[in-house]
Formats: sequence, structure tokens, C-alpha cells
Amino acid sequence: MKVLVLGGDGYCGWPTSLHLSDAGHDVVIVDNCVRRQIDAELSAESLTPIASLKDRVKAWREVSGQQMGVEFGDLLDWEFVSDLFERHQPEAVVHFAEQRAAPYSMIDRRHAVYTQHNNIIGNLNVLFAINEYVPDCHLVKLGTMGEYGQPNIDIEEGFIEIEHKGRKDVLPFPKQPGSWYHLSKVHDSYNIHFACKIWGIRATDLNQGVVYGTVTPQTERDPRLANRFDYEEVFGTVLNRFCVQAAIGHPLTVYGNGSQTRGYLDIRDTVRCIELAVENPAERGEFRVFNQFTEEFSVRQLADLVIDAAGKLGVEARLEEIENPRVEKYDHYYNAAHTKLLDLGLEPHYLGDGLLDSLMNIAIQYGDRIDRDVVMPSVDWRTGKARQRIHKAPAEPSTL
Repeated sequence: MKVLVLGGDGYCGWPTSLHLSDAGHDVVIVDNCVRRQIDAELSAESLTPIASLKDRVKAWREVSGQQMGVEFGDLLDWEFVSDLFERHQPEAVVHFAEQRAAPYSMIDRRHAVYTQHNNIIGNLNVLFAINEYVPDCHLVKLGTMGEYGQPNIDIEEGFIEIEHKGRKDVLPFPKQPGSWYHLSKVHDSYNIHFACKIWGIRATDLNQGVVYGTVTPQTERDPRLANRFDYEEVFGTVLNRFCVQAAIGHPLTVYGNGSQTRGYLDIRDTVRCIELAVENPAERGEFRVFNQFTEEFSVRQLADLVIDAAGKLGVEARLEEIENPRVEKYDHYYNAAHTKLLDLGLEPHYLGDGLLDSLMNIAIQYGDRIDRDVVMPSVDWRTGKARQRIHKAPAEPSTL
């Protein structure tokens, strides 16, 4: 298929682009590379050195023999988006091109505005472009399990059957997002659902859990193909942060009592899930939702696993409970359905299958690149303030 990967230079987008290209699809990466600019804003960078997008694509062409297109532009620019869809006529669009960090959206008002404007308006432009130029195109949109929040009932895959005053209906599962970022994803989901209903487009909303790992069979082929490894507390996931803290002898900082539970998956499963969704498209007018994760862990469970993995490598690690900068429930119920991707053929990788050892090895290998100043939380969700190291906010949109 002709596939546009929006945000194809990012943590999930880059390995997905390689994976789809390796599977024989005609891939075009679309990106404005703003994530690289945010590194400078946060005074942080990927633990693994990453090549420029130009060098990445050149390396892939050399090692694979596959062509891969690149379009540099912003989804907020309607002229760019409309021209992109009209020229390429994609059969599938994989949409990763959004500000993806909840803590980033909670820094202050400007970052919250930037996140919602960038994510919601960019997604709306994509929807209008599909309807106008490629109405049969399948949109595969990355959502988040964080849309659901922490309800005291089982989380279904997108929809729930309810009975109220003697009548029954199947409705979107209630949303209880926990940050301005998660709220933007909720708005996206409703906008996509509405577009499917009124225009008859086809869409798959992937509510993804927390992703870990950097290596896929494609990224291993050349050092220039390496993926990001974020570890600071704004973009770095808890597992990456724990591995880096263990590598430098810093206590593993558990927020609160560590009982917060979420769904997790390996980056290799992320790219496979995208492939399965692309190759098994939704029907015209169908809005379907897949919960994309393979295992559930609490924060404390992850800390204990990292301590064990570090010990195998001769590194002594310990955890330390600190005040939680976030606003979230403890000791909560969490049981989420995730069968639809398994039914399509997903064969999961599990954290206990050696992946954690690999993450620890990466943290140790690049230990000289670790910045100790960024491993502690800097954003207080209750006050909307951050430490001084976050020294620049994105430009505020002049119009909507």
C-alpha cells in the first residue's frame, strides 16, 4: 500500500516506518521535526545518539534497497496537508504526529494550549484531507489508554453496553483523562468518530499503553537507524527512567506508593500492531477501537523488576518513594480488555523475555551521556509550574 506515516521521525513513528517499508509498503514519512527542537527546550536529549532524518532515510535506503519518501511540513498548515494528500493519494495514513507527553502539557498554560491546538487542529486537517482527496483511505490513529483514566470497572475496547431505565445501548466507553494531553486525545477520538459517521471514512483508533524498548529488527541493521531513548521525566517513560537511575546509582524514584497500574508493550509489538491495523482495514463508515498493550504493571512492580535486572549486571539499585508530582489514584482497580489485536494475529513480546536486560545494557552503555539534572521530576501538575531548566515555551498560535 501507499502509506503516509505522520510523525515518522518520532519514537514510535520511526521504527513503524521501517517496519512497514520492510513489509513491502510504499512509505512516505511526514514530519516537522519539532520533537528534536523540544530536546533543546527541555535541555535534554535522547540517551542513544540519533541521526538526522535525512541520514536515517539514506541509511535505510542503503541497507534495505527500499525507497522511502520524506515530506517536511506541519499538519497545522492546511495548504501543506491538502497538497500532500492530493499528490500522494495514500491508501492508509498512520497518524503519530502529535505532542505525546502528558507532563509536557502540564508545564504551564502555554504548553497546554500548544498541545491541544497542535493535536486537535492537526488531526482535524487530516480528517478533512481524507474526506476531500482520498475518501477510501484508512486512518490508523494513535490514541492512548490514558483516555479512559482509572475507572472502578473493567475497561472495554472503545465501547460499552449499558442499560439505563430499562433501555440498552452501546456507547463510547466513558472518558476520564488525566492531563491536557490526554484530553486532546479524547477530542481526537470524538472528532474521528464523528467524521466516520457523517462522511463514511474508515478509521482505527489505537489506544496504546506505555511503550518500552528501542530496538526492532530493522533498527538493528545500522547505527544510523537507532531509535530514541528518552529518560528525563517529561518524555521519558517510567521504565527508561528507572533503568537510567539504576545505571548511575540514583535511587529509583517511585511516585507515591507506586500502586499506579497501567498497560505496557514492547516497541516491537507497537510496529506489528500498526501493520496488522493497516493490512486489516476498517470498513467504510466504521470507527473501531483497539486497546494496544500486552501486560499490566504497577510502578512498584516495574521498580522491583529493574532492581533485579540491575543486580544480574552487578549494579546495586534501590527504590525511593517521593512525593507524586502528578494527580492520580493509588491502589485503584485496573482491568482492561485487549483482545482485538491478538485476534488479528499479534504474538506479543513480554518484559520478562530479556527485554529489561537489554534496556539496562543500553543505559550502562551510554552512561557517559546521562544528564543527572533531568532524572528527577520538574513539573508540578497541581501548580502548573516547572523548574527553570525548561526555559522556553512553544510559540502560542495566533489564530485557530
